[in-house]
Amino acid sequence: RTTIPQKPAPTTMHRDLGIVEARFVAAAMQASELPAPVHLEIAFAGRSNVGKSSLLNGIMQRKNLARTSSTPGCTRKITFYEVRTRDGTLWTLADLPGYGYAARSKAELASWAELIEGYLLARSSLAAVAVLADARRGLETEELKLFELLEGPRSSQRPLATVVVATKLDKVPRGDRPRAVRALSSPTRPASCSHLR
Repeated sequence: RTTIPQKPAPTTMHRDLGIVEARFVAAAMQASELPAPVHLEIAFAGRSNVGKSSLLNGIMQRKNLARTSSTPGCTRKITFYEVRTRDGTLWTLADLPGYGYAARSKAELASWAELIEGYLLARSSLAAVAVLADARRGLETEELKLFELLEGPRSSQRPLATVVVATKLDKVPRGDRPRAVRALSSPTRPASCSHLR
């Protein structure tokens, strides 16, 4: 698996990425609604309310382009955004529905799982997956299952770059933050983790 070098803090990360334009492309609740795979894609996955939409807004330097909510489970579709960097390169960022939130019906959760699994395993333009994890909770069963899916035999023909992104770090006592970030790595996890407030 390819690991992604540690990124600087968000304020410098935005400048380094050089994103100058961002726009909504599509939202899909089923495979037939997925937009055509045109540009290389980076998917953002994680528990409900872990901060995916906030991170995407920060990366894209847009306040409300990705929908944020204090209510877990707000993102119910795979939402696609196209971004253009200063050198003219076009990328697609995909915001995946949050997992681990049980207030939805079993049928809806199963539908989400089928959509997300099919997307992660079959999307030809998908190049990397950022897995967001609450720094206070560390990697839990859902995150480990996601890594098993990404690294399992069904994905062996199309390896993906993966990176763990620590969120909610501002809620961890300052002296405990380095240990919290290190706890998100293990012999089978990326050696370096990005982090944000």
